[in-house]
Amino acid sequence: MKELNCPQCNQVMTYLGKFVYQCQTCEQDYQAQAHCAACGVRLEILKACGAVDFFCNSCNEMKSKSSADYRLNKII
Repeated sequence: MKELNCPQCNQVMTYLGKFVYQCQTCEQDYQAQAHCAACGVRLEILKACGAVDFFCNSCNEMKSKSSADYRLNKII
């Protein structure tokens, strides 16, 4: 998964799985959501045979994990 930094302290976070990241410094968990870098729409997750891909319904095309814009939501 993509390396993400904590929005509060800017430290690299640990990937826990299922798009959940944890900041060891702040002791806070975040849910990452993938958005299209071109149009900003939240991407649909496509899972098949262990692979995870994204699809943008607005642009009507597949998007790679590396091209996605990841936004973090705090898990309370």
